[in-house]
Amino acid sequence: MTDKEIDRVTGVETTGHVWDGDVRELNKPLPRWWLYTFYACILWAVGYWLVYPAWPTLNGYTKGMLGYSQRGEVDKEVAAAKAAQAKYLQEIAATPLEDIEKNQELMPFVIAGGAAVFGDNCSPCHGKGAQGGVGYPNLNDDDWLWGGTPAAIERTITYGIRSGHPEAHEMAMPRFGLDGILKPAEITDAAQHVLSFSGQATDAAAAERGTKIFADNCAVCHGEKGTGNPELGAPNLTDSIWFYGGKLSDITKSIETGRGGVMPAWTGRLDPVTIKMLAAYVHSLGGGK
Repeated sequence: MTDKEIDRVTGVETTGHVWDGDVRELNKPLPRWWLYTFYACILWAVGYWLVYPAWPTLNGYTKGMLGYSQRGEVDKEVAAAKAAQAKYLQEIAATPLEDIEKNQELMPFVIAGGAAVFGDNCSPCHGKGAQGGVGYPNLNDDDWLWGGTPAAIERTITYGIRSGHPEAHEMAMPRFGLDGILKPAEITDAAQHVLSFSGQATDAAAAERGTKIFADNCAVCHGEKGTGNPELGAPNLTDSIWFYGGKLSDITKSIETGRGGVMPAWTGRLDPVTIKMLAAYVHSLGGGK
């Protein structure tokens, strides 16, 4: 510590603090406007603490003089949104699903709501764009396992497939290989015959041998010509759309194991109006049988 003096370079008084023999600290206070601004910020913070929720306590937090709550504001906005939607939701509930698509005023609301519900509940399996994947059907085309009418889609969404619900689609393909119904060679011949429906068989002799095997074991569900049966969930085998893959190995495994995928029942998870909007949205994606 030394006596204060005037710095010869800046002309500012020093504080008297010196380091390393020649480094002196200037006594140059902050500008008054900066200090006033700083004090004002302190006063503003104190006022904010008093007016709005601010400090945590042992059993909650200080509520503030205004009683403001972000959660409360969100609740008000949600309530206002529900009130605005109430008219449409009541109309959807009272309108048969087949007639909703004819309502040009209602349909945009239904599609928007169905798309949101699909993204939250269905996209993890069917894909964000409803493009499906191996074991999960593509909903953009017009190939439907259990029927593609609005009513059929609504029923599938409501009760699911092999979901355990009493009203679910329960028909399952037999496990021809695992249960010993067919021998491995017979399964291979049947697979070749299935490929022949779409002109993809690689062994004509095997495909011919598979004719009787298919007629005795598969035609009851898929039809004699392999065109399928939506009432049983039996897919059309004559097109190029394959649920679990269309290669010989894929078809062979399907015959061996029966696959037996499961779709959950959404009744009880989603209300009837929401399911109706979701069914209309899914129906709008594809050809819409």
